[in-house]
Parts: sequence; structure tokens; C-alpha cells
Amino acid sequence: MSVGVEALFTSALGLQPPWAVEDVKLDVAGKRIDFEVSCQGALLSCPACGAPSQRVHDRLRRSWRHLDFFQYEAWLHAEVPRVACGACGKTTQLGVPWARPGSGFTAAFEALALALCRELPVRQAAALLRCRDKQLWRRIEFYVEQARALESFEGVEIVGVDETSLRRGQDYITVVHDLDEKRLLFAAEGREHQTVVEFAEDLEAHGGDPAAVKHVCMDMSAAYAKGVAMALPNAQISYDRFHMIAMAIQAMDEVRREELKAEPEQVAVALSGADPKTRRNLLWGMRKNPSGWSVAQTTAMHWLQRSALKSARAWRLRMALREVYARARQHNSAEQAASDLMAWTSWARRCRLEPFKKLAATIKERFDAVVRGMLDHRSNAFVESMNGQLQQAKRAARGYRTAKNFIAIAYLRLSRLKNLPAHPFSAAAAVR
Repeated sequence: MSVGVEALFTSALGLQPPWAVEDVKLDVAGKRIDFEVSCQGALLSCPACGAPSQRVHDRLRRSWRHLDFFQYEAWLHAEVPRVACGACGKTTQLGVPWARPGSGFTAAFEALALALCRELPVRQAAALLRCRDKQLWRRIEFYVEQARALESFEGVEIVGVDETSLRRGQDYITVVHDLDEKRLLFAAEGREHQTVVEFAEDLEAHGGDPAAVKHVCMDMSAAYAKGVAMALPNAQISYDRFHMIAMAIQAMDEVRREELKAEPEQVAVALSGADPKTRRNLLWGMRKNPSGWSVAQTTAMHWLQRSALKSARAWRLRMALREVYARARQHNSAEQAASDLMAWTSWARRCRLEPFKKLAATIKERFDAVVRGMLDHRSNAFVESMNGQLQQAKRAARGYRTAKNFIAIAYLRLSRLKNLPAHPFSAAAAVR
């Protein structure tokens, strides 16, 4: 017995009565296939109140982009009924089973778009799907909002707070990570104390308890510390290794730049035996760890270490702080970590290098929180890995970048949302 092409595609599209494909138009030259779908039946249930056997008031033509068939761009078209209900008195448009209300894409097409946007820049995903990236951004924002509304933050106790920027030095975004579950919990524009307050409100709205948060890993932001004190009353703060070492590198760079500006003759004399290429390699050698030095950088750093330059002292201070953190990871003793850090701050205060004296004063002011950060290896590692993933999210938003878009793509990729549409090509569950 032969099966008509309309019945075949009705089955392929997963349509159930009263919906069925009544016509298929194939445009080989245009590589497009159009499906005319009809709603069969003059009496339908009211979409508003559910009353059965109500008359059709009229039909409105709608179209939806669907997944490609045989590499042909596929479209669904239907005269969608509006039902005039005698029970509730409303005239309501019938929902279609293949798309959410108001969307010009089928649900399967949107699910594929989300799957691609998790892995590719949005503009590249749009090119593959042959649609506009602006259309994909609207879908990302819609589904992320829907999925986040269903997320539970119950049991969140340890979080990491960090900042990132959409562009170098501007448009800051605060991000909060669940360090136990390794997921992005919250993102908001700004880096003021209010962003931490907003996180606490969002945490509570999702079933979490701000008072249950025991530990916050963050940088030395006074604003974030104020927000934690206001909104997370039982949380202890630790300052993570990533930001502390970054502050030491910044202090070292300040010393190097000031010395080159104020004492160029002394720098030239100290490095007089080094060729210009070697001197250029000093900048990169000072910022990298010895294990990552190239041959040229190794040569340059040997010149620096043999000199009496302030930059050499600054580099030794930076490396010494790195070693303090390395020893802390090995012995995992708060007492020993505190002793090593106290010795380093004592050296930094006496080094006659103003940027390091300021750093030592900052560490002394927040000493206990810095020591906690030295021992909290889980926080340090995950915050650093999140920074890399956030950079990928930025690249995914390139070309149509706003704070709203960046936050949406960050949630899509980093929040491990459980209620997003399933990949349309994922393997079907085994039939029992």
C-alpha cells in the first residue's frame, strides 16, 4: 500500500490530528521546501477556557522557519483558526504544536539555534542557519529567562564574585559563581555594592538563603566587601590567588615604568651590554613565570637579575609572593601561610618601592581574608577557569555586543540551566 507524500511529511513533522500536511511544494532551483499545514475540523476546543466543540470564527495565515529537509530550507505555512467560544465569550487563536506563540521559528529550529550558540559565536551560528543574528539574540534571551525562572539555588553556600568588562576598561559586569556546583548564578551590570545586594535578592527569589552563604571568594573590591556585609551577613571573605598575583604584577609594572621614565640613564647603563632585542624581551619576561620563558626572555631576565635596578627588586618581590602562595598549597596550614605572608609584607614595606609598600599595606589591612584565599584552592582554580570561559562568551557576543546580550550568552553557556529545549538531534530515549 502506498503512502502519500503529504501523509509521509505529516509523520516526519510529528503532527497529530487535527493538524496535517495537505500540500508540499519543492523549489529545486531555490533549494526550498514549503509545507502547507491545515487544521481539520469545524469545531474545536476553546484555547482560553477549554470548552469543547466551539465554532471556528476565522483563520489567520502564519509562516514558520523549520529545520532543513535534505539541505533544503524548510517553511511551514498554516491557516491558524481563531475559536469563538460560546462559553467564555472570547475569540482566541489556536496555538500550534510546533512553535511557541509569537515566534516565526518552529520549536525544533529554536532548539538547534540554542545548541549552536552554546558552541559558536552568535553571528557564525546565524550564518549557518541563514538567519539574522538579531533574531537569535531574541531567542537566547527568551529561553534563558524562562529556564532561569525554574532554577533552584537552594543550598548555595560558597560563591565567587568577580568582575569583567565588555570592552577594555569600560562597561563592567559583576558575575557570581556557585563554587560547589561550578555554575554561573548571577550577572548584572556595574561593580558597585548594590550588585551584591541584587545577587542576594535573586538568590532568595530562586529558593536560596543569603544567610546560608558561608564563604565569598573575590578580589579586593571595597564595594564588593560592603555588599557582602550588607546582604550576606554570615559570609567570610577570602581574596583569591588570581587577583593577588595580578596586583603584584601591576605593582611591578608601575615600578618598571616609573624607573624607565625617571632614570633612563641608569637603566641604559645597567643594560648597556644587552642588545635592543634583549631589552625588549624584558617586559614580557618580567610578566611571565620562568617556566614559560623563551630563550630570548631567559637571556633578558639574566641581564635583569645581574643588575641593581629597582625593576629587578620589584620582580623578585613579585616572584617571592608567588612562592608564598605555592608553599601554602603544599603545606595547607593557616599558621604557616600567615607566617610566610607576614614575612613577605615586612620585606615589601621596607623595599623603598612605593607600589609594593602600598600593596603590603593593603594586604595587612585585609590579612585574614588574604590568608583564607591562600588555602581555598577550590575557589582559586574555579574563578580562574571562569575568567577564560567568560572571555569566550565575550567573543560569542562580538558584533552585536550589549550588556544584555553578554549576560544572556554567559547564562546560556555557564549556568548549566536544566530547563532549556533539548537538542533536536539528540538520541531519542530507548523505548521500553
